[in-house]
Amino acid sequence: MNEEINKVVKVLQEGGIILYPTDTIWGIGCDATNRESVKRIYDLKKRVDSKAMIVLIDTEQRLGQCISEVPEIAWQLLQVADKPLTIIYPGAKNLADNLIAENGSIGIRIVQDEFCRNLIHRFKKPIVSTSANISGEKSPSIFTDISNKIIRGVDYVVRWRQNNTDTAKPSSILELGLHGEIKIIRS
Repeated sequence: MNEEINKVVKVLQEGGIILYPTDTIWGIGCDATNRESVKRIYDLKKRVDSKAMIVLIDTEQRLGQCISEVPEIAWQLLQVADKPLTIIYPGAKNLADNLIAENGSIGIRIVQDEFCRNLIHRFKKPIVSTSANISGEKSPSIFTDISNKIIRGVDYVVRWRQNNTDTAKPSSILELGLHGEIKIIRS
């Protein structure tokens, strides 16, 4: 795994986009602070950039690097989550501007997956995560479901877990307001 992570970190540092396994489904990713890399993902997915993508981080401590203020309820939700949880936070900062929603929010998931956590820790920055499909098509739950167009469109395909046939599901998504408001986007 270490050798694979080193290769992926180099690609990300050079502004490349990757196809990689996350703690949920296979994703397309890049440096979440690199505007041009983010644009390449929108182009590959044929997705309008007004539809924000999420970012993955490795620890709760990294939240403060990506958002202005963590709503108090977020800490409680993160502690009780029993499956991958993406939270949309207000006040995104230090991320590519084309990654942030029009209202200034950003979806963030703290990964539990060993590969992703180690990758983000070594890269030292958040990584974009969006499903490995053309916008509007079904999200792939295993590697063999990913279209050749997506595979050919990235700079690096992670070899880790390509043979895994456990079907995965996207994370739950909640949107938080600064005053404790919670909106369920996807359960």
